[in-house]
Amino acid sequence: MESTQPVNNATGGIQLQTRRRWVADLVELISSMRFAISLLTVISIASVIGTVVSQNEPMPNYVNQFGPFWFEVFAKLSVYSVYSAWWFLLIMAFLVTSTSLCIVRNAPKMLRDMKSWRENVREQSLRNFHHHVEWSADAGTDQLASESARRVAAAGYQVKLVAKDGATLLTAKQGAANKLGYIFAHAAIVIICVGGLLDSNLPIKAQQWLYNKEPFIGNGIIAEIPQRHRLGLGNPTFRGNTMIPEGAASNTSIIPSGEGVMIQDLPFTLKLEKFIVEFYSTGMPKLFASKVTVTDHETGKSFPATIEVNKPLVYKGLAVYQSSFEDGGSRLQLVGYPMQGPGNGQFKVEGEVGKSTPLLGSSGAEYAIEWSGFRPFNVENTAGNGQDVRAVDQKKTFNERLDQRLGAAANPEKNKDLKNVGPSVQYKLRDKNGQAKEYNNYMLPVKLDGQEVFLAGVRDTPAESFRYLRIPADDKGTVAEWMRLRAALNDPKLREAAARRYGANVPLGASSDPALREQLQASAQRGLNVFAGEGEASGYIGIARFIGKLPQEQQEKTADIFMKILNGAMWELWQAARAKDGLPPAAATEDNGRFLRAATDALSDSAFYGAPVFLQLKGFDEVKASVFQVTRSPGKNVVYLGCLLLVLGVFAMLYVRERRLWIWIRPTERGAHALMAMSTQRRSLDFDKEFERLKAALAGK
Repeated sequence: MESTQPVNNATGGIQLQTRRRWVADLVELISSMRFAISLLTVISIASVIGTVVSQNEPMPNYVNQFGPFWFEVFAKLSVYSVYSAWWFLLIMAFLVTSTSLCIVRNAPKMLRDMKSWRENVREQSLRNFHHHVEWSADAGTDQLASESARRVAAAGYQVKLVAKDGATLLTAKQGAANKLGYIFAHAAIVIICVGGLLDSNLPIKAQQWLYNKEPFIGNGIIAEIPQRHRLGLGNPTFRGNTMIPEGAASNTSIIPSGEGVMIQDLPFTLKLEKFIVEFYSTGMPKLFASKVTVTDHETGKSFPATIEVNKPLVYKGLAVYQSSFEDGGSRLQLVGYPMQGPGNGQFKVEGEVGKSTPLLGSSGAEYAIEWSGFRPFNVENTAGNGQDVRAVDQKKTFNERLDQRLGAAANPEKNKDLKNVGPSVQYKLRDKNGQAKEYNNYMLPVKLDGQEVFLAGVRDTPAESFRYLRIPADDKGTVAEWMRLRAALNDPKLREAAARRYGANVPLGASSDPALREQLQASAQRGLNVFAGEGEASGYIGIARFIGKLPQEQQEKTADIFMKILNGAMWELWQAARAKDGLPPAAATEDNGRFLRAATDALSDSAFYGAPVFLQLKGFDEVKASVFQVTRSPGKNVVYLGCLLLVLGVFAMLYVRERRLWIWIRPTERGAHALMAMSTQRRSLDFDKEFERLKAALAGK
């Protein structure tokens, strides 16, 4: 039997060669330019996504923006935190690996080439260069070589003379540092990527994987949050925020992580003594400044500091930046008015920003008021175009005029009239089922289109803009008269009384038929009932539906008559409501007529306000809070070094031109013969001119 050992050895050798070839091909692919460009393209696309989509915001914001379906799709792809996504970090790791392999493969050869004089040339090979010239001289070989070396050195070249094959070779080089540009630029990419990874949340992810750290989801007192949700003082890098009200202190920072947060402990305590904010006349902030006291946990010593925008506090390797400011728990005093039913009683409400207050609605339903914001002043554009959005344009159809009347939001105008319109309060009204709307009410009346009104904003989601109900101010600058009229409109007995007053007070002449007054009374009663309606079928919407049931040819005329009767009946309803409360009748003045028209419009729009009560701010005790960004970024200096190397590398590659020059000098019977050749990496007109200058200086041609 023949031995199989040689066959096995041969097979093993082939397999080893195949494996080595496969590894070599893989290394060549990863270190290739095409692979690096592909990675950079993907990173660029990801960076565009990270720029277009706001990163690390609360998840409900993304649900409101994209909807439930696309929210889930984008969440799976980590679109909301692109720069910390596993696939983005993997691509960055491949880019670092690719660039590092490229440097390892090419840098040694480039360094050797920089040091090399390229002496291994032949006389015939120099004649094959595009830029070459030959000449003869009467001087000897040594004299010609010495003179040529002097002139070449004077042109800025490094020169070396070599005796070769009975001749003398002059080899020279200039701009060899061009290859350092390649090395610097590629090393800069690696250094910048490493610095970026050092400042990413990769260390936090590593702690979550290795030490079972997990984000905290929900509400709770920071000091009582378990240790598994906290990061220690040794955390190498992080970027978090902390909000501190005036007079309060904090020794932690909050780091968003997925759907929750991580708690980062700090080596010191920050106490906000006073927050200072100054504004331009336009209402834009001009200066943020926080006067703080810093207490070191290790030494127990304290010192004062001032933190401003672009002037951070740097202490113990941490930088504390002034990020923004918020309300720190201002205490609010409000008065509530029912917005449903015939009741008109006032009640007091107190709240604190950031907390919740229980509320019992007029219908007995239970609500919670979540106080979300307070602003001591608001600079708004109060310019108008002289035309109320609800004004009737006689050239338009009834439906077009109705569209103008609806939607009580303050109109954006092209003209600007910026004014401070006073304080405002923002809150959510949440029912027992968890459904909520958000409201934004101004404390003081604002003059819009010639009428003093109280603005009461409402929106269904944070992604929407506020839509404002305009409640007209009475002659005392309050909402009392409008609330009295609202309650009367919801009182069937007062509507009936107002209809009787209207039928009795309409001037028809002495010989008028009593039946006509009864008809007017019935029409007024019907108009008030339709306008009172129920829910969103009330107001002008209810009128439109009522008139829409008539034949098309009768709608325009009926609408005009209906609106005239309604206006008169609303006047009588106001008088009846005042009489019920023991007040004298309102005078028939132009101001009262303007008030009644605005009040009627607001009553129509109030169906869309969607709140059982209207809360009006009456007083407040403001508490400011400063929002600080606390960072530890060890990769910052690494990135700076990478940027410096990148600038040097790009400069070297673009502005440093490598040139090589050879002169082969051999003796002849009458003296010496010289052959000069030049080469460069990038041929240009400047190189052609330089060759001509050297040719003239050396060969005299």
